[in-house]
Amino acid sequence: MNLKQTRLHILHEAENLAPKAKTGISLHCHTEHSKEMLDFVPHYAEKLPIIAFFWAREQKKYLAREGKAIDFSTAFWSPPLTAHDVYGFEQKQINEAGLDAIVSISDHDSIDANLKLNETAETKKAPISLEWTVPYEYGFFHVGVHNLPEKRAVELTKNLVGYTFGENPKNEKLTELFAMLNEIPEVLVVLNHPLWDIEIVGKEKHEILLKNFIKEHGRWIHAFEINGFRSWSENKAVLEMAEALGIPVVTGGDRHGCKPNTVINLSNAHTFEEFAEEIRVDKKSEVVLMPEYKQPLQSRQLQSFSEILKLYPEFPEGRKKWFDRVHFDIGDGFGTRPLSVHWDRGGPLWLRLAIKTLAFFGNPRLRPFYRALMDKKDIVPKNVEKTVFELPDTQDYTPRISTESVSENYS
Repeated sequence: MNLKQTRLHILHEAENLAPKAKTGISLHCHTEHSKEMLDFVPHYAEKLPIIAFFWAREQKKYLAREGKAIDFSTAFWSPPLTAHDVYGFEQKQINEAGLDAIVSISDHDSIDANLKLNETAETKKAPISLEWTVPYEYGFFHVGVHNLPEKRAVELTKNLVGYTFGENPKNEKLTELFAMLNEIPEVLVVLNHPLWDIEIVGKEKHEILLKNFIKEHGRWIHAFEINGFRSWSENKAVLEMAEALGIPVVTGGDRHGCKPNTVINLSNAHTFEEFAEEIRVDKKSEVVLMPEYKQPLQSRQLQSFSEILKLYPEFPEGRKKWFDRVHFDIGDGFGTRPLSVHWDRGGPLWLRLAIKTLAFFGNPRLRPFYRALMDKKDIVPKNVEKTVFELPDTQDYTPRISTESVSENYS
């Protein structure tokens, strides 16, 4: 089966893309302004060999000392790079491929990076975007909201984030917010990494959550995302689901470290508004998996982690060390503060050794080892024309109102 909504290119080496398009669009990048939650730490710390032993010991010590368990609900970390650094890396990669560049940074529930970019002439036209955390039933989804109108961006973001962190968010209010975004023709709304069980509720429960979400709000979603830090098998399943539902696919690199996105969008559009129209109205997209995407995902993830946890002596004070960039509330009455306030050397010895070990395993020289361990279904195909795409049964996903009827009402 050939894809009808999406044209997919898989690059195995650097290539001049100018014959294919005029513009490369990079979506879903994270900067130092992004607050990345740490509530997943207990789940993974309990599963890692050796780390699990020390983690259990630290929990007991903390409980005995403080009289309560460690609370990660308000803890967060921020990526190392500035908005201008991220923008520059993304622009450079696209320009080197022979294309004009549009870069849409989407930090978690924040447009601060975009506002910072728009203060300077060379990045004045950067789209104002965010990755919106959307609470839903027993979980949540990440929704890319790209290209908010400059004069309304702060107000709109306040409404969206107000829903995220408000008490008892209601489904009716969420519908109103999606409808409000849909009324703005230059805005692009993307369901990011839809098949990722980001809530850690289990695959089956996540699928139920996704079905319900698409039934209720799928009519407001302009595209699904294939993600640069998700496996090929998962992204392939997203392509197939989107195709079955008649929804276009766009890429999102989801970069948090120092390397540019491994996936980009192609277009002949000159502006983001024109690109959004291609996706929203024409319902067609053209996407590229860059050569780096075919490298083993575990290796790329570990390399990104090592960049996030790296010491940057050239950074300003308060951003140099990884524990400057991790914030935690120890319950001392001062609220959430950098761990460097409490640690001089980066925490207990076992944690420092664990971080060094992580950096070692993130070395790109170990990629042949990870490649040998790759599941066959996650190996990126050499030839997209020979790749078999199969439409899943999406009857349970069908939105209650079609995208076409809604676009007529709100365009």
